[in-house]
Amino acid sequence: MADHTIEMSDETLKNSIYSLCTVPNGRAHGGSFAHRGELRQAKRIVVKLGSAVVTRGDECGLALGRLASIVEQVAMLQNQGREMMIVTSGAVAFGKQRLRHEILLSQSVRQALHSGQNQLKDMSLPVLEARACAAAGQSGLMALYEAMFTQYSTCTAQVLVTNLDFHDDQKRQNLNSTLQELLRMNIVPIINTNDAVVPPPEPNSDLQGVNVISIKDNDSLAARLAVEMKADLLIALSDVEGLYNSPPGTDDAKLIDIFYPGDQQSITYGTKSRVGIGGMEAKVKAALWALQGGTSVVIANGTHPKVTGHVITDIVEGKKVGTFFSEIKPAGPTVEQQTEMARNSGRTLASLHPDQRLSLSPAKLNSLAIGLRQIAVASQDSVGRVLRRTRVAHNLELEQITVPIGVLLVIFEARPDCLPQVSALAIASGNALLLKGGKEAANTNRVLHQLTQEALSMHGVREAVQLVSTREEVEDLCRLDKMIDLIIPRGSSQLVRDIQRAAKGIPVLGHSEGICHVYVDADASVDKVIKIVRDSKCDYPAACNAMETLLIHRDILRTPLFDQIIDMLRTERVKIHAGPRFASYLTFSPSEAKSLRTEYGDLECCMEVVDSMQDAVDHIHKYGSSHTDVIITENEDTAEQFLQQLDSACVFWNTSSRFADGYRFGLGAEVGISTARIHARGPVGLEGLLTTKWVLRGDGHTAADFSEHGTMKYLHENLPVGQPLAGRRDSN
Repeated sequence: MADHTIEMSDETLKNSIYSLCTVPNGRAHGGSFAHRGELRQAKRIVVKLGSAVVTRGDECGLALGRLASIVEQVAMLQNQGREMMIVTSGAVAFGKQRLRHEILLSQSVRQALHSGQNQLKDMSLPVLEARACAAAGQSGLMALYEAMFTQYSTCTAQVLVTNLDFHDDQKRQNLNSTLQELLRMNIVPIINTNDAVVPPPEPNSDLQGVNVISIKDNDSLAARLAVEMKADLLIALSDVEGLYNSPPGTDDAKLIDIFYPGDQQSITYGTKSRVGIGGMEAKVKAALWALQGGTSVVIANGTHPKVTGHVITDIVEGKKVGTFFSEIKPAGPTVEQQTEMARNSGRTLASLHPDQRLSLSPAKLNSLAIGLRQIAVASQDSVGRVLRRTRVAHNLELEQITVPIGVLLVIFEARPDCLPQVSALAIASGNALLLKGGKEAANTNRVLHQLTQEALSMHGVREAVQLVSTREEVEDLCRLDKMIDLIIPRGSSQLVRDIQRAAKGIPVLGHSEGICHVYVDADASVDKVIKIVRDSKCDYPAACNAMETLLIHRDILRTPLFDQIIDMLRTERVKIHAGPRFASYLTFSPSEAKSLRTEYGDLECCMEVVDSMQDAVDHIHKYGSSHTDVIITENEDTAEQFLQQLDSACVFWNTSSRFADGYRFGLGAEVGISTARIHARGPVGLEGLLTTKWVLRGDGHTAADFSEHGTMKYLHENLPVGQPLAGRRDSN
């Protein structure tokens, strides 16, 4: 059937939603959900499929592939123990396809008989009446649903309703009883208005004499049904992503993540969808009515090919999809608003003089003072530093200068020291910052964030650093690809992997694993081996730069050095997992390593034997994570080959792997260690948070001036970066 608008005057709508609306049967199960995350608790769910979702682009026939994916999701949720109901359009489109086929067939037969030949002339189709199309298509639509749900061992039942079924108390009770019984028997009701007999809607007839919404389209039907059946959630699928603050497609249109009843005055509605006569305004009115009745509502896109296959399940899992209607408005800004504020302040931050960038208070941040001071010194020439200067032609001169990346999202676990370190680096590099910390350190993070904003407020950029304290899921934050320029995870390898999977079009700086190797060469010093291996493994076993695999040259086996290594690890209570070659040398070996690519993060390590330095390099390339790898040897040639051949982010000679750290490198602090091969690599400090832009200063130059018949020639002269540009126009 077609989507029809809920024709209400503004005054009628205002009165109905805010004061006069009554809830049938008293609604015993309480109010709607306040947050998206609570949607996982939804037991009874109504899924409304608009005409644009179930019909093809030509409006004649059904979008079978799209419908099949929706059926699969509904069946899956039903089989999880939820009670699913579908309010569907499509009967008119299905009937239109069927009637057109019959008319064409009939006309072709008559024409063939009349002309005596099989050549057909142009045939015009009559305008098909919607109620006739609905009558012809209803049975076929239901048969299609039944066939699709049968594939998932799910039973369905058809329920046709009219406005009288809700306005007449006895009919409403009968309808309620029927639906309750179907749900009790684990049957999915397929509900539609009986368009074959329904009269045309009368404008502005809602709420005349009764405090209920009248049934004139599937938006109002779904809302009325959800409230009547005390549904926990109504999912309204249409052909737009959700509710926008202005018509989608306009320059300033932004998708509204959460819509509150008091916000409708700020919305500008556009035209209706491509089919039916309903539009977003009708959907919002129906959604607000259902919300007032205690049912949570999400309006989302059911036609997008990349999301249709999981849009319903994503909504039920609490993911940020479409527009969520909530009666509870949070006190603070949304994460989108925080990101926008951070970006705006970040642009101002990038233009501040270096002396203003980082305000330090030793009394407040005593334990971090040394590192923060290092950052403050480094920030003096960070943003706006000229890296390259070229005289392209006479009076045409080019500069490549450093600039901030933009908006950084840093997600970190229970490490409160991370907040001031990352904030300092972001401030010094002129980047706006969005922070999402672990709940275990929420109070500490809040205080440290307040201190950071106090320092920034002195320079008018208080909002440049934002702390996300709402219930935003990490996966939802990773979807803000139009607002965030770089994601930096700080935490376990599992956290990093989860974020790398969830990031949608946003670069992620970091490493998923820290499988660091220490290779003990045949020419290694005994004293250095014991010191370096102990420190690399035992100083802080949970760190990403701790040794996880110890590679031993085969000539060291059965030597006093080998015995000392084993004794030291045993004394430090390090559990050894033998690699396959190492195990083959031993009669009674330690437990064999399940994998040579394991990050233990504890007092455990893998030990393996190699034949040479080259074998060690090959092993690391195969099983390592390109984080930090070490060689211990007194042979300089061997060491230099190791350092040159290995392509890890950090490669060390005769020193502990634990030196792979921004503070120890003199960077002041780090936002993480990157194993990526593009942009920053290794411990990422201030330099890693900068990119570049090109500035070209000319005097009316055009590309045509340098053509074959032009008057100018390219010079491309390299200039010292400290030399003032000749001919630069000065305002003084």
